[in-house]
Amino acid sequence: MYKQRLELDWIGKDDEPKLEPRILVNEFSVGDSKSENILIKGDNLLALKALEQDFSNSITCACIDPPYNTGSAFSHYDDGLEHSTWLSLMRDRLKIIYRLLSPKGSIWITIDDAEGHYLKVLCDEIFGRHNFLGTVTWQKTTSIHNNATAFSSATDMILSYAKDISVFKMGRIPRTERNLDDYANPDNDKRGPWTSSPLHVSLTSGQRGKQFAQTGKSSGLFPIVSPHGDNILPPKGRCWGYSEDTIRELNLNGLIWWGKDGRNQPRLKRFLKEGNEGIVPSTLWLASEVGHNQEAKAENAKLLPEQDQLFSTPKPERLIERILRLSTEPGDWVIDSFAGSGTTGAVAHKMGRKWIMVEIGAHAESHIVPRMTKVIEGKDSGGITAVTNWQGGGGFHFKTLAPSLLTKDSHGNWVISPKYNSLQLAQAVCKHEGFKFWPDPKLYWKQGYSSEKDFIFVTTEFLTAERLEKIASQLKPNESLLICAKAFKVTRTKYPNITLKKIPHMLLGRCEFGREDYSLNISESSLATLFSRESEVLKNE
Repeated sequence: MYKQRLELDWIGKDDEPKLEPRILVNEFSVGDSKSENILIKGDNLLALKALEQDFSNSITCACIDPPYNTGSAFSHYDDGLEHSTWLSLMRDRLKIIYRLLSPKGSIWITIDDAEGHYLKVLCDEIFGRHNFLGTVTWQKTTSIHNNATAFSSATDMILSYAKDISVFKMGRIPRTERNLDDYANPDNDKRGPWTSSPLHVSLTSGQRGKQFAQTGKSSGLFPIVSPHGDNILPPKGRCWGYSEDTIRELNLNGLIWWGKDGRNQPRLKRFLKEGNEGIVPSTLWLASEVGHNQEAKAENAKLLPEQDQLFSTPKPERLIERILRLSTEPGDWVIDSFAGSGTTGAVAHKMGRKWIMVEIGAHAESHIVPRMTKVIEGKDSGGITAVTNWQGGGGFHFKTLAPSLLTKDSHGNWVISPKYNSLQLAQAVCKHEGFKFWPDPKLYWKQGYSSEKDFIFVTTEFLTAERLEKIASQLKPNESLLICAKAFKVTRTKYPNITLKKIPHMLLGRCEFGREDYSLNISESSLATLFSRESEVLKNE
């Protein structure tokens, strides 16, 4: 008998990497040095892991444009990954993004139908199916490609999920001239122009439908008396969406429209002045509203003419502006871990949001840095500049991933990388141990904390009994200290509020040191595990 599976399965699904929590090295800053914005050059999986300690539950919007896995080759990333590898690549990154999102946060992922439906199921697993906001269809081109094998692809999808749908609040989009045409004032209501919506809802869907199917009854099935004294019932398959008392009150307040002759189905009046915040977005985003790929290429070509051929399918600023308008407020954090041409950061900056972008390619420096520099200097006149009245300002920090903390010496032994100075070593060990790196200006051995009373000290010097005793004398009775030293010869039990660990031995086995490439090649053991699992499933069916 067929056994339904509730989750996606693929080769290598169980091979989750043990990521090293790297530190970030500040290479240079552009504009205001007090800015919190960050552009990171490096592997985006390691970069996301590096951000986890400081940004967990902090990001309001993740807006990503990952490789579509279409089988084509892009100059700035491999877009022809094997299906299982692509799923693993996305799973590992989405799991960390989930942890980075704040409770009110959301994620928006542009994708096409090569992997989009698999990605939907994967996101259901990670974010929860109940947190699914919807799938937006975006018109990415207005041209017909006659060389297409079957359909000429004109749209992409944008999958959107809330971290917690009970907390997330969807924004509104501005009214257009077409929306304003929906409002009129045929009865000269003193409250101004209005539009209307049905008073009735489906009788057969949701909890109401479940109740009706079980009992044949519904609280929404009752007659409403029209202005002419007729008893009006809802249409077949529908019921009233409001109680009798509520409908009676709405009618008394002149909020029900029966048509010019008073004999139409009753509708609820909604006034234009009550909806100044905008309108609810639909799931169809036309190129005329949010732009298309060619518009984005033109934006790039105008901004950086020498780079205009680098990206074949960039996203227009109007598209990202729509997403950020719906999901964020000024001052919120936005992250894009597949930064590409840097559109997300540029739009977030112009909209007054704080941003983090991650990009591994050389264009992080050759394209994104000059693009963001022009935004900061007020020299970017394209995109949403006019709409936001952007005139320049702000800044960002360009950071890289530090090298792996441990490396092997000539004898194959793991040792601390010589590329780390003492301050960087302390910062890295703090991250491994779950401490916040925050050196005390007075007590050198207080290099970080995990609470107001728990501290850490990292040193490569030989720790003597005399030095330990001096530190212990400065430690308050209710405080504790973790000392991570390269070598020591002291009595561990003499100071109950001090814990001693040796580096690098304390770190071995925790994560994969020395690994820079997370292209996620599938191992033979993964294949064997999956085939074994498949055989077991077939036996039980």
